Amino acid sequence: MDIKITKNGAKTLAVLSGRLDTTNADQFQKDITPLMEDPTPDIELDCTDMEYTSSQGLRLFLMLQKNVSAKSGSMVMTNMKPQVKEVFDITGFSNIIKIK
Repeated sequence: MDIKITKNGAKTLAVLSGRLDTTNADQFQKDITPLMEDPTPDIELDCTDMEYTSSQGLRLFLMLQKNVSAKSGSMVMTNMKPQVKEVFDITGFSNIIKIK
């Protein structure tokens, strides 16, 4: 999983690509730590090139969402491939995390 984070004013764009699974979840958690340190998060996770997420990845997305909500911020996942969106739908995560 690769992540490219850019900040434009108050908005943060994180572009995700590849597979998020147990082999790279620890690194992904380190990569998203700056997003959780923002005192007023406004985050868009662009999933155009994200191919897969495991339960480990879902846990990290939930952790990020909880952190953002605790700070009254916003987070949205965009451009999700159908096979990835299906995982979010089946697990109920699409009811917790805003997906466009």
